Amino acid sequence: MSQIEKSFYSKASMYSFVIVMVLIFLMWIGTGQFSHIDLMLFGYLISSFVFAIGMTIRLCAWAVRPATHQVLKRSFANMKKKKRAKRNWKAIIKTAFDNIILQKFIFKRGIYRGIMHWLIAWGCIGSFAITFGLTFGWMHFKLVDPETYQMVVMGIPTITMAANGIFAELVYNGLNITAMMVLIGVTMALIRRSRNQDVKVTQRVEFDLLPLYILLWVTVSGLLLTVSYKFLGGWMHNYLALIHQITVVIFLVYFPFGKLFHLPVRPLATAVPMNYQEVVGVDTRECTSCQTPYSNDDQIADVKEILGVQSFDLQLADGTYLADYCPSCRRRIRVMKQLNIQSNLPSPNGPIQTNNGIHIPGFGQKRDDSYYEKTGDE
Repeated sequence: MSQIEKSFYSKASMYSFVIVMVLIFLMWIGTGQFSHIDLMLFGYLISSFVFAIGMTIRLCAWAVRPATHQVLKRSFANMKKKKRAKRNWKAIIKTAFDNIILQKFIFKRGIYRGIMHWLIAWGCIGSFAITFGLTFGWMHFKLVDPETYQMVVMGIPTITMAANGIFAELVYNGLNITAMMVLIGVTMALIRRSRNQDVKVTQRVEFDLLPLYILLWVTVSGLLLTVSYKFLGGWMHNYLALIHQITVVIFLVYFPFGKLFHLPVRPLATAVPMNYQEVVGVDTRECTSCQTPYSNDDQIADVKEILGVQSFDLQLADGTYLADYCPSCRRRIRVMKQLNIQSNLPSPNGPIQTNNGIHIPGFGQKRDDSYYEKTGDE
């Protein structure tokens, strides 16, 4: 493998080359050895290759980040363990259903935001599936007889459908349906960003609004094509087709490097329940100071590894690490360090004795009245 890597400028360039070769090979299969390529989709084809290269470079840059790299390494290591197979598959299926299909994490922030995000996400996913399937020739329609079409996927004949049937109409208008989903979602997002004062303060035009404008241009120009050939007799269809192709090319080139990039990396959310979900009696870690269960071994080990790679030395004088303590004890340790004092208290929740006699309450739990009774007796 090292000899092959030397033939490329970087691993990202090597992976990009592999991805392009795989796409060309799949295109060769899907089009029957390039026997039925639609030249009208040539612009989309070139931009799709640019999209694939951009996504590969962006994913490589994202994967080498210390936190991402450690989470991916932990995920692959845990997936190889047979004793965790049931837990892994349960986490993957549940997270995929809740976070990808239903997107419950967005609905928790509000019904309006949930519907808005769900429409945009699934509208884009559906549009990608149809566009790439047609552009790379992985899917096309074959005329069986004057009234019947057959869908051919990767050169394999599949379902047949009546040319004027309801199912055929849904298939023909697949992109129109997904475009309407995106249009409604983008409109809801623009309304929210124009009316919500909290959002207006933090949003940036180039990061938050530009992707919405690009999606709006793509969907509107695509829907205008349908209006042109269905209701206007093809009026300005050639010009509208060119405008739509330009907007799609801009969208595909922009996608890997803008805010929309979070769409393909969202599946990494499965790593949280798969690797770090606390299971009492199995992998729960107790705080070094107060013995309160607060995390698990994998998560603590990964935190130490990530901080170590980034040259953050959080090892304490007694040899323990800050990650070995629960959040409450960490806050206590931090305040004591800022006050330049050390604690020899038997209880982590008692007040801190300072040089001037002022008592600072303990951190993590409410102070017990018995402490004052013992102090008074002394």
